[in-house]
Amino acid sequence: MNLLFTAMDNLPSLFLHRPTFPSSQSPFLSFPIVSIPPSSQSIALRLWRTRRFASNGVVSSAASEIDMVKNRHGVYTPKQKKVVVLWDLDNKPPRGPPYQAAMALKQVAQRFGDVIDFAAYANRHAFIHLPQWVLEQRRERKQLDILERKGLAIQSEPYICGVCGRKCKTNLDLKKHFKQLHERERQKKLNRMRSLKGKKRQRYKERFVSGNHKYNEAERSLITPKLGYGLASELRRAGVFVKTVEDKPQAADWAVKRQMQHSMSRGVDWLFLVSDDSDFSEMLRRARDANLGTVVVGDWDRALGRHADLWVPWIQVENGEVSEEDLVPKSQRRREEDELFSVTSLDDNVANESHFLDDVVDELVAARTSINGVKISAFSEVVEEEAERGGQWETEEENLENLLWDSEDEEDEYY
Repeated sequence: MNLLFTAMDNLPSLFLHRPTFPSSQSPFLSFPIVSIPPSSQSIALRLWRTRRFASNGVVSSAASEIDMVKNRHGVYTPKQKKVVVLWDLDNKPPRGPPYQAAMALKQVAQRFGDVIDFAAYANRHAFIHLPQWVLEQRRERKQLDILERKGLAIQSEPYICGVCGRKCKTNLDLKKHFKQLHERERQKKLNRMRSLKGKKRQRYKERFVSGNHKYNEAERSLITPKLGYGLASELRRAGVFVKTVEDKPQAADWAVKRQMQHSMSRGVDWLFLVSDDSDFSEMLRRARDANLGTVVVGDWDRALGRHADLWVPWIQVENGEVSEEDLVPKSQRRREEDELFSVTSLDDNVANESHFLDDVVDELVAARTSINGVKISAFSEVVEEEAERGGQWETEEENLENLLWDSEDEEDEYY
């Protein structure tokens, strides 16, 4: 046991990495390395921490709050906080391309920790509905296709197929080429995949269907979906779990509330809610009572913003304009303001001003010296200038006699 404690005091990284020396003796150390089984590494690491802090005599609060976990490489690292993102699509649909909006929201959530769950809830009307920006984009594309067919609009560069690289003069020619060649090949591969079973079908799908990224990218840009604008598929491409709820009032809200309740029971550290619906106020209050950090992403900082730890504008999240200052929780801001305007800081400012005044007075006093019995002060230059203007030096007694004499003359003239 003494040998174990000696090894733990001198070599803390012993339990973080397994020794790779061929023998039990290290060529760089003067004592043998003790190999500890993996089951007792966590206990030995805890014992080393306790002895280390006890030998120093001071227990660090920051170190006591860090939870170390073992990763797949066998190295102990700080445990990351768990983040859950819940998106109410009925209340807060994306204003632009869904994939870019989902990725921007995910990047903001990753600043708080590891995103373990990202889910979006809506009924079927949210996936069928066409926003105004989609209608305008399709209208402009249709008008441009008509002008290209008539020869009134000529592009400087030809349209290039993303699958085979063929060049076409117009966008309609590119669509025709894609449907006649690549879409037929895709259908043949799907039929072949359906005829397979088991592992062969899974390998064939990964290689020729889901793994064909060139075809998927070209299909999204050329083929118009029959229903909607591909909201669900774009969100799934960004790693979002899309759930279609029943066509009932408040169905999506109830689904989000159930997921929030489930997240609180899982020991999640942060909860992101993308919505402006005030019906979630009670759930946010419960989450704060359970010591769960809450972040609301929306357009109005009203009911939900009052009960959340942090409110972030939805337009800034979509545009990627969220800075580090915007992600400071309210409690931390209040704490910093209290420290800034505390009594101790005011006392320090007053003390600094008093020291400054004392230094100024000391400099003035130090400037007044005595040379050969004649007193010289910092104001001697002013006195000399006044004396030169008068043409002679006057003492204090002479000045007093002159003042009295002038006053007597004035009284005689008055009478």
